[in-house]
Amino acid sequence: MYDYDVILSFITAFTLTYFAIPSVIHIAKIKNLTDEPGERRSHTESTPSLGGIAIFAGTLFAIMLWTPFATYGGDLQYILCSFIIIFLIGAKDDIDPISPTKKLVGEILAAAILVFKSDVILKEGLADIFGVTTVPLFVSVVVTIFTILVIINAFNLIDGINGLSGSIATLIAGTLGTWFLLIQRYDMAIVAFSLAGAVVAFLKYNYTPAKIFMGDTGALLIGLVCSILTIRFIELDYQLEPGHPFKINAAPAVGIGILILPLFDTLRVFITRILNGKSPLYPDRNHIHHLLIDSGLSHMQATFVLVVVNFIFIVTVFLLQKYTDTLLLILLITGIAVLMMGGFYVSVVRRRKKLKAKL
Repeated sequence: MYDYDVILSFITAFTLTYFAIPSVIHIAKIKNLTDEPGERRSHTESTPSLGGIAIFAGTLFAIMLWTPFATYGGDLQYILCSFIIIFLIGAKDDIDPISPTKKLVGEILAAAILVFKSDVILKEGLADIFGVTTVPLFVSVVVTIFTILVIINAFNLIDGINGLSGSIATLIAGTLGTWFLLIQRYDMAIVAFSLAGAVVAFLKYNYTPAKIFMGDTGALLIGLVCSILTIRFIELDYQLEPGHPFKINAAPAVGIGILILPLFDTLRVFITRILNGKSPLYPDRNHIHHLLIDSGLSHMQATFVLVVVNFIFIVTVFLLQKYTDTLLLILLITGIAVLMMGGFYVSVVRRRKKLKAKL
C-alpha cells in the first residue's frame, strides 16, 4: 500500500541533499568552517565539514513528507525529536568543538527519549541473548541506552576516510530498510531509505577527491538512525508469528553481523588502547581504515575493501541464522571477525614493510 512512498522517500532525500550540498560547501568555505589536515587526518587539503547538515535536512524532510503519520505517527514523532538533539550536538561540535562529556550527555538524552517515549528498547532480543524468559526493565533500559551510544560513536569513529562511513551506512540502511519493507513496516522502511537516499547524494561529493566531509553532524545522525533501525529490527522480528516468511532466527546476532565493521573496529581499538595503558578514548591511527591507508591503499580502495567485508558478513549471518541460535552465532561471527582481522593485520604489516623497503 505504501511501497511507492518508500521509493519516493529515497528519491526526495537524495534530491534535496544533492542540491543542498553545493550551497553548504560554498558557505563553509566563506565562513572558514573547514577540517584542516593534521597528524591524525587522512586528507591533505582544507575541506568543508558540514555535510551532515544536508544529510539531516534531506532525511528529515523525506520522513516528514512521506510517512503516513495517521498510521505510524505515534512513535515517530519522538524519533524525530532525538534526531534534532543529535543534529544540534553535531552541528555545535563541527562549528565550535564541545567537550566529550557534554556531547555524551546530549547523546544520553536522545537515547532516553527513544527508550522511554518511542519504545525503541531491547526486550525479547536481550532475553534471547541471555537465554531467559524476561529481563528486568531497568536492565533493558540501561543496555539499550548503552547500545545506542556505542553505535552512534562507532560510526563517528569509522568516519576517517573518504566514503567509508557513508557507504557502510547506505549498506546497513538498505539491508534493514528492505526487511522492514518486506514485513510491511513502512514507517521504519521510510526512515531507512530516507537516510540511504540522503547519504547516497552526499557520497557523490565525498568520494575522492572529497569536496566535503559529513562531520560529527552526519556521523552522529547516521549512528543514531542505524541504532534505531537495528533495535527495531530485533524487536519486531520477535513479534512475527512462527512460520512468517521473513522471520529471522537469532535476530540479535544478525543485527550485530549487519553492523560488524563499525562495532568490531570500535571494540578492537578500545581493547588495544586499554592493553597499551591508554584511555579507550585516546585518539590514534589504529582504526582499520588507518591501517589500510598506511599500508599504501588509496581512500577509495580502502573503502571498497571494508564495504565488501561488511557485505560478506551480512550475507553470512543471513545464511547461517537458520541453522544456529543467537549466542552461538554471535560467537561464530566474532571468531570469524577476529581471524579475518588477524590475517588482515599480517597483510597490512607486510605491505608496510615492502613500502619502507622501497623507500
